[in-house]
Amino acid sequence: MERRQFLTATAAMGLAALDLTDAEAVTRRVSRPGPVRVGMGEVTAIHSMTTALGDAASELGGGHARHLAVRYLIDDVKPWLDGAYTEKVGRELFAAASQLLQLIGWMARDAGEQGLSQCYHVHSFKLAAEAGDNELAATALRGLADQAIDLGHVPAAVRLAEACEQRGRKLTNPKALAYYRNTYARAAAADADRTTATRLLTASQAAIEHAPAKPGASWASHYSPGRWAHESGMIHASLGDLPAAEEHLHLALDIHGLDRKRTRAIVLADLGQVQLRRGNTAEALASWNEFLNCADGVQSIRINDALGNITARLPHLPDSPAAAELGERIATRT
Repeated sequence: MERRQFLTATAAMGLAALDLTDAEAVTRRVSRPGPVRVGMGEVTAIHSMTTALGDAASELGGGHARHLAVRYLIDDVKPWLDGAYTEKVGRELFAAASQLLQLIGWMARDAGEQGLSQCYHVHSFKLAAEAGDNELAATALRGLADQAIDLGHVPAAVRLAEACEQRGRKLTNPKALAYYRNTYARAAAADADRTTATRLLTASQAAIEHAPAKPGASWASHYSPGRWAHESGMIHASLGDLPAAEEHLHLALDIHGLDRKRTRAIVLADLGQVQLRRGNTAEALASWNEFLNCADGVQSIRINDALGNITARLPHLPDSPAAAELGERIATRT
């Protein structure tokens, strides 16, 4: 399949997910006998495994431990979904499985497997919607929208991001509101809709400023001010406001202290790109050197793309010891 056809197919699949839910899926399963009896202990186990695998992936990239997450889904979680449970347990079970599917979808995307990632996000959305969990459903739509932006399917991204933000309005969690508003703002910026992007950025900032400092138990409660600052910075960059972009990226790194290796590396790579666009070559080289320190050992398509972008720009920079050193470091890495 050609890339253009692939993009069209995946975008259509993401949009079709909005109409694929089955509101009676849980209640229909409650009355049937199953090979295993499932209770809240199994639900708690899924949450614990998802947290542990997610921590490893956010530190070292989606290329690490994805096979473990997939095996856990197939060998343990699927038999539980096919088991016997009460309606209350069933809804909690669907929601927990949705979280695991979101994680695997993110891991697949970070490993460069875009089509597979979208399939996982679609199934995650269906399970979340069937469980009646608006936050998880919105987060799955966010993953689809974010992916559509990166793949260049902007109209589909706008529709998915709008659906994500609309579901988020039903929530009171300020971190969730900031999360979904920034997603819509990013899609609007990619669509050159400055008015909508600016409005949503302002609304997102208002939400994150009222968010509690500690992460909660819910999925979107882990959306930190640091992640918000990074995403907001890149939206500003997309809109052409480079001073605001650099300010937000420094805020993410220096004030909110993003400490995951993968996350910090990506922010540093983005910061270097913004600094270079502003004509600050020395600062960009310093950011990219720090990026290499953080990227060591991380398996992520985002890291690989950042390396490719830096490598492509180095030959066009003025000769300097810093540029030569960075080039040598990249050459030894690859």
